[in-house]
Amino acid sequence: ADLEKIVDTTDEWIITRTGIKERRIADEGEACSDLAVRAAKKALEMSGVDPADLDAIIVGTISGDTQFPATAVYVQHLLGARNAAAFDVSAACSGFIYGVILGHGMIASGQMERILVIGAEMLSKVTDWEDRSTCVLFGDGAGAAMMEPCPAGEGILSTRMKSDGSLADFLIIPGGGTRKPLTSTSYGEREQFIRMKGDGVYKHAVRAMVDATRAGVEEAGLTIDDIDLLVPHQANLRIIDAMKDRLKIPREKVVINLDKYGNTSSASIPIAYDEAVREGRVKPGDLVVLTAFGGGLTWGSVVFRNCLG
Repeated sequence: ADLEKIVDTTDEWIITRTGIKERRIADEGEACSDLAVRAAKKALEMSGVDPADLDAIIVGTISGDTQFPATAVYVQHLLGARNAAAFDVSAACSGFIYGVILGHGMIASGQMERILVIGAEMLSKVTDWEDRSTCVLFGDGAGAAMMEPCPAGEGILSTRMKSDGSLADFLIIPGGGTRKPLTSTSYGEREQFIRMKGDGVYKHAVRAMVDATRAGVEEAGLTIDDIDLLVPHQANLRIIDAMKDRLKIPREKVVINLDKYGNTSSASIPIAYDEAVREGRVKPGDLVVLTAFGGGLTWGSVVFRNCLG
């Protein structure tokens, strides 16, 4: 309802078109790394891992503290993870999925044993609050996961990571890079904020996440019916509903919490999965699928067997 005072929209329209009823906005003085550190500390506490024992910290974000260095290095310093390599992944809403896949590869190769993967966004600071097509969608948040080796047949069973740069302008912050450095003109044209071609994003998002889910499950030697829990990127309820209908997955197997948080980009999947765990929706041995779609365009999936109690 607050947005009715800012742009030409209504609370009813937002809920009907997106499924979003609330979202969280960070304090003015907070940065993306502040949210990331809070989520990281909770993940470390849950896993019993000392920050000094981390081998790497991967942060998926497109709204980091600075253009460079990576937000991950600020997280590393604030956690006291003095032995960890730290870097960011810029894959928009797919950032956490990409980070998990990279972490999986480094652990599977034997290079590392303990990797902290974080999805963190402060989209309120890159949202154009005069653009009603985008300002009704986004929220701030962070989620984190500890990755460690596990027995064969448990943990990650398959991964998918895809992109299509020909559709890059579907979801983009056009200003601020070397293509369009920020100037007084670009500021006036509001090119420092998110721009989106909604119809194109919707069409490609549904197809991409459906394909990534099917391919990931098939690669794991399983079927869609074997899925116990599907955790999709929380972008829009219509996208999630269209996806589950095409996959013929009952709604009770799908995690949906965008009504409370809006689209938190790379943070949406770890936040949603964390809530599912805390609500007791995930049991040992359950087959879980994470799938996301974001600017780039990027998309992917992770299929894993839950090995935690």
